[in-house]
Amino acid sequence: MRLVYYLPSLEASGGLERIITFKANYFAEQGNEVTIITSELGDRKPYFPLSPQVRHIDLGVAFDYPYSQSRLIKLLKYPFRYHRFRKRFAKVLRELRPDITISTLRRELNFINKLDDGSIKIGEFHVTRYAYGAEALKSGNPLLKWLKAQWNKKFVRNLSQLKRVVLLTHEEAGFWSELTNLSIIPNPIITPLNMVSDGKAKRVIAVGRYAPQKGFDMLIDSWALVAQKYPDWTLHIYGDGFLRAELQEQIERLGLTEKCRLEHTVNNIADKYGESSIFVLSSRYEGFGMVITEAMGCGVPPVSFACPCGPRDIIKNGINGLLAENGNTEDLAEKIGNLIKDEEKRQEMGQQAYADAQKYKMENISEQWEELCQSITKKD
Repeated sequence: MRLVYYLPSLEASGGLERIITFKANYFAEQGNEVTIITSELGDRKPYFPLSPQVRHIDLGVAFDYPYSQSRLIKLLKYPFRYHRFRKRFAKVLRELRPDITISTLRRELNFINKLDDGSIKIGEFHVTRYAYGAEALKSGNPLLKWLKAQWNKKFVRNLSQLKRVVLLTHEEAGFWSELTNLSIIPNPIITPLNMVSDGKAKRVIAVGRYAPQKGFDMLIDSWALVAQKYPDWTLHIYGDGFLRAELQEQIERLGLTEKCRLEHTVNNIADKYGESSIFVLSSRYEGFGMVITEAMGCGVPPVSFACPCGPRDIIKNGINGLLAENGNTEDLAEKIGNLIKDEEKRQEMGQQAYADAQKYKMENISEQWEELCQSITKKD
């Protein structure tokens, strides 16, 4: 098949860029013609390497770059940039004539259903409605509430016109009762997993950006409770981000310097999973939570807040991991403690987690994508 993906840029090290690059590389190496269209990468290099078999086209329309430009300048230039973006996007699709165009539901969603390139249009939703766009606006301002409602109506209307909207979890599907064109395909495990934990190390691991979404402030509060009962265990949080200094101050204030360590992002994160006995996800929300399946793929049982969306789809509570009440730091600490004090239970859950993670391997996820593509391109 001829497949086209669109996302604004490939420069960042985020989850969207990572998963699109991985899938594009995989599908291209399986013999498909895959193109990634970006709009504002320019002459900067993608963060994640593209396969030589993946074609990349940048439209040269920078809405946000350089990031130092003022909001006023962006606002004044937006109409011109948007017109040029739409024109160039349509021209490239007409030239490529793909079978399927996959939108990541950004600015292109406003016009992609009207393009006459002949391709079937589907969307990939990589976040949760719980915290997406106008749905994340929290304000008592009547005007903002009205704008939020109008934006949401337009967004849902555009989604409904796509052939399919692909969501990552069944839980997320429950937030979109207005739509009848939903498919559910989870993210694959994209980290090479070469090491399986034996569950004996007195080490707990968490992974993610040092940003509010990941809830590491709540995790550190929970760990203060855990450390009181199990002082010989340590927590290692791998990531980078603007909250590092603030989180480090919290660790020092709680007297956890020797028991909770902020680590930098590493290339061999699978090895770090394998060196750990428990994985913790403390996010306030997720689109899916690939770090959960990665940890499980290394035989590490997860303990997670039951946040929207992802953990409840992945974790079978009490079987391959544990779910704590969303945002309840005491419950999270208790669930971590339950696995710390019971090595046999920890190892059994780790073995089950490893077994259950196999369904998230790319070869299994790709079958679901193949079935979807065949079903929507099938001639009546």
